[in-house]
Amino acid sequence: MQEDYQFDLENYMSREKFERIKNFAKDKETPCLIIDLDVIKQKYDELRTNMPFAKVYYAVKANPIDEVVSLLHKLGSHFDVATRFELDQLLRLGVSPEKMSFGNTIKKERDIAYFYSKGVTLFATDSFEDIEKIARAAPRSRVFFRILTEGLGADWPLSRKFGSYPEMTRQLILHAKDLGLEPYGISFHVGSQQRDIGQWSTALTTVAGIFNWAEDHGVTLKMINMGGGFPAHYNDPTYPITQYTKDIYEYLISNFGETLPEIIIEPGRSIAGDSGVIVTEIVNIAKKTTHDLFHWVFLDIGKFGGLIETLDEAIKYPIYFERTGPSIDIVLAGPTCDSMDILYEKYRYEMPAGTKIGERVYILSTGAYTQSYSSIYFNGFPPLKAYILPQ
Repeated sequence: MQEDYQFDLENYMSREKFERIKNFAKDKETPCLIIDLDVIKQKYDELRTNMPFAKVYYAVKANPIDEVVSLLHKLGSHFDVATRFELDQLLRLGVSPEKMSFGNTIKKERDIAYFYSKGVTLFATDSFEDIEKIARAAPRSRVFFRILTEGLGADWPLSRKFGSYPEMTRQLILHAKDLGLEPYGISFHVGSQQRDIGQWSTALTTVAGIFNWAEDHGVTLKMINMGGGFPAHYNDPTYPITQYTKDIYEYLISNFGETLPEIIIEPGRSIAGDSGVIVTEIVNIAKKTTHDLFHWVFLDIGKFGGLIETLDEAIKYPIYFERTGPSIDIVLAGPTCDSMDILYEKYRYEMPAGTKIGERVYILSTGAYTQSYSSIYFNGFPPLKAYILPQ
């Protein structure tokens, strides 16, 4: 006997809010992304309330829509900037360069010079070669050194590519000082959508060791950049943000005492993620054999249209079908002619058995890393269109 389709919509938003989004999107072509700025403000305020000791440097790459950036600027946010294109956007929107850091460790020397010419003097680094570029192009700037972390417990790990091991970090600190830069702090990132709060404890213990070593070698570090990692509300459970902030504060006090250095966080997903709903249409429903136990459901959005974080089924978005009744197991896939464009095959989603081709489906918590990840005209599909939900 088939069980009825179950989806607790009000676990993610009120029915009234959903109806507002649905009605606003009814004349919009799918796929499209609807952003609720009220959620952006709520999530920013939540972090500031629970982490008053930390400066928020919003990770622009998560959702760079002008209205999102402008709202966060109005609320007092600083910004983690990855490219000169993001820098130009922020300057256009009136953000002061003193409220930015060039947080990308992979950067051209001419881009470093461009940031410096615009007034940005805070740079991330993780290699001798990059430090030398900074010293030439942005003399006397402050630099913070990114250390490697494993990313264990994160749905979207950020290990290996960024950072250096502590023994190299110590040498980078001395090299930066010799080149006339100011060794300013240490940064790390425990991985995006990190569900193991203990990863911050491990990283901060390493950071404390580097701080002490640097002091013994005549360098006083002043800042810890704890990166991002705070969660959005997807299918897999996480602790409430209050648990994260409480435990992280205790880890900081344990390692650094009551007088903390400057603390920076770089949230992106946790601020923008829950603000978005992707409205998509079912293109086809099919079986591969007559005896298949599940149906293939093809949407008009896939990996290349903004859902790249379904790679390896890492991020499991809440997906809402409006019908009721008996449920069937499904595989979800995108519309492109690339066999990699399968969203979920191992992790089983369900939909109401009576669902028809042409009906709309709502993918929740898609405000971060969707439009900014969407491809430019693969198969001719345009980038994901985004709209701001009217207040």
